[in-house]
Amino acid sequence: MNIEQLDYLEHLEYLEKELILTDFTNENALELGLIITNLAKAQKIPVAILIERNNVPIFTYLMENTSIECIPMLYRKKKIVDQYNKSSAYISCFSPLESKPLGGSFPLRIKNVGVVGSVTVASYSGITDHDFTVEGLRQFIRFYED
Repeated sequence: MNIEQLDYLEHLEYLEKELILTDFTNENALELGLIITNLAKAQKIPVAILIERNNVPIFTYLMENTSIECIPMLYRKKKIVDQYNKSSAYISCFSPLESKPLGGSFPLRIKNVGVVGSVTVASYSGITDHDFTVEGLRQFIRFYED
């Protein structure tokens, strides 16, 4: 690994310590899903979103013009979080599953509990998907938990 990759890994580790929730309900999943949807609409990027808690889908949305390929990609990315309790972007740094980064799924971690689920975004770019999940969680935490 080069220094740039190490800096990126440190950044991803920081995000996983920063983006911790106090609770996560079905209503919270709806709010988080709508935040991410609005972020994608503002950038005119069609995305698919899957939010799960305890392996149960509690929010699923596919924007107009999403590709059918987004559906298996959602599950592929979230499976990484399920298995490792780390973001798919973090894990793809160690084990590239394809030539492009496989970001876009992020653990839903509750303080004093641990990982209870995931938020996953799929579009045309793993980097963009990762950015949507992170910014969505940041906005959710700022608005609903502060």
